[in-house]
Amino acid sequence: MEALEYASQCVFERLETTRASCVLILGSGWSDVANAFDLISEIPYINIPGMGAPGVAGHAGCLRHCRSGSEDILIFQGRRHWYEGHGWTPVAIHVYIARQAKARAVFLTNAAGGITEDMTPGDLMMITDHINAMGDNPLIGPHDATWGQRFPDQSAIYHETLRGDLISAAGATGAELKEGVYLATSGPTYETPAEIRSYRALGADAVGMSTVPEAILANAAGIKVAGISCITNFAAGVSPEPLGHDEVLETTERVMPTMTAIIREFVTHVCSEPA
Repeated sequence: MEALEYASQCVFERLETTRASCVLILGSGWSDVANAFDLISEIPYINIPGMGAPGVAGHAGCLRHCRSGSEDILIFQGRRHWYEGHGWTPVAIHVYIARQAKARAVFLTNAAGGITEDMTPGDLMMITDHINAMGDNPLIGPHDATWGQRFPDQSAIYHETLRGDLISAAGATGAELKEGVYLATSGPTYETPAEIRSYRALGADAVGMSTVPEAILANAAGIKVAGISCITNFAAGVSPEPLGHDEVLETTERVMPTMTAIIREFVTHVCSEPA
């Protein structure tokens, strides 16, 4: 908690605001979405104590203070991952800053593999629920009231109102938005075909290596959560082709105009709602 508080203090000393209506955490290949908003100031991750530079291609590694209309928003261009081996602090900093900024919503994005046959590369999937298959949890350890109760309820992590806002945003842009359950593994290996079959049996529609920890933390802290996966590839065993990160980046680049349009419209919805 001391590391999180120090990081937060350093961020707000450099930004031109201490409040944000909405916080976006952009996953692999999503960083350019930030260009849709008016830039006020920015901080490279390497200048945020405890965060450090992202270790994965497709993560720009910059915190941007932007505006949507008259509302301040914070955009994290990239995330840190549990599999990078630096513990939960770099993962939790994003959400702790959102809490300190009194954000109404945290919006999470990622690149994911499609598990079910109706999730094909290029699809956008609104996350309706998740499965934590990471074998760990960022709330393990001494309890701190920052994260609400010791045993946070997770019956509705992905907030119904925000899901409605996402559906409206997709409708306004003419984009198709699918819905499904996201499953997170620890990574950094892709999954085996046998694992994918088991995840499908559990009810997962897409699989990745992120998002769930931030959703757990934001929900525990009392912040509304929404999320979208860009389906960048078929998961192992669904397609005979080998998996690679280049395909992830190629697909997100192709779908970038649609991703940007939906998020811009979604943020407008969130910022116009009463605090």
